[in-house]
Amino acid sequence: MTTTATRVYLARLAGTAVFDTAGDRVGKIRDIVVLARDTDKAPNVLGLVVEVAPRRRIFVPMSRITAMDPGSVVTSGMVNLRRFERRNDEKLVIAELLDQRVNLLVTGEKGTVEDIAMVSGRLHDWYVSRLFIRKGESRFGRRGPTVTVDWNEVTGLFAEFEPQGVDSLLKSIHSMRAADIANVLQGLTPKRRLEVVAQLDLNLLADVVEELPEDDRVEIISELGLERATDVLEEMDPDDAADLLSELPPERAQAFLEAMEPEDAEDLRRLLAYDDFSAGGMMTTEPILVSSDATVAEALARVRVPELSPAVASQVYVVRPPIETPTGRYIGVAHVQRLLREAPATLVSAILDSSLEPIGPDAPLGQVARYFATYNLVALPVVDENGHLLGAVTIDDVIDHMLPDDWRENENDEEG
Repeated sequence: MTTTATRVYLARLAGTAVFDTAGDRVGKIRDIVVLARDTDKAPNVLGLVVEVAPRRRIFVPMSRITAMDPGSVVTSGMVNLRRFERRNDEKLVIAELLDQRVNLLVTGEKGTVEDIAMVSGRLHDWYVSRLFIRKGESRFGRRGPTVTVDWNEVTGLFAEFEPQGVDSLLKSIHSMRAADIANVLQGLTPKRRLEVVAQLDLNLLADVVEELPEDDRVEIISELGLERATDVLEEMDPDDAADLLSELPPERAQAFLEAMEPEDAEDLRRLLAYDDFSAGGMMTTEPILVSSDATVAEALARVRVPELSPAVASQVYVVRPPIETPTGRYIGVAHVQRLLREAPATLVSAILDSSLEPIGPDAPLGQVARYFATYNLVALPVVDENGHLLGAVTIDDVIDHMLPDDWRENENDEEG
């Protein structure tokens, strides 16, 4: 192995691009795998966890790494695209070892691991050499002094019983999309996962929970505690929150509904009344609504809200007062592309798409999917028999319901 770095700090590898010898990009480093062992030998660094498209995490052994420079890593040979699975005696540096509380043997002080250095041995194997430790605990905004020590000058590096901080892990994932963070959480132990979700920003946590497989999101929402779990459910898209509640034991779901704000709880109860694979069961109750006297400028201001998904922001619905679901009477829909072509003072009601017929809440998945395919839609209004707008189905929810239940975990369809 030929490398330009003799000592590498592992936390700094997070997000580093990996290339093959031809210069083609393979993916990004998401973590580093070390062998946890209770011997007097330094822990071996086994390899890198590299994220390749689409959101697949694979293992690249250190024996395949031919160059390691700031900003890039080069790997040789064929890349095995089998999904990475951590073994019992392995530890993930970024996900599990950073922020670990340890004891300094020389002074008896406690400290927190902020980085781990590896070096290459004579046989071109890599092993942990040094630990970058911050002493003590942060108090009143003050941070303790730092020290770099040999790996064997601390105890507790691989301990699992002590609560562990998450600052370094949160720093490594802060720029990721919610779906990628969900992917990270799936690779953590249950204990570590709960430590992380307890510290995630509420809005981000709601987005992440929406991206998790059924078993994981049920486990997380059940462990969060009533108050925080309720806050997460209120921040989630109503259709996703209703799906999650339907997966919980009835008494647990009822407890959450009773603790929620009445308006949010009422929306979810309406959604839960429909079959999961119907338009009503898939729709969101919070599409963009405006009155018949709203202007294009007002509609575009509503579309620009950053929390809206692209599918929801693709259409603006005009309704008669009250301007809310499920009581506003549906007049029509304006597509955002048409809004962008009109003068700001133009009334939205003057540029409605008269050809798009809404669909009823009991329409089955197959009918909804055919409607989307026939008219090349990304969203579709759902209206009851009295003409009241109930919500809107978006293309992402249609696809989600058409895929197998385990599509987030099943890798068979990802391989050509």
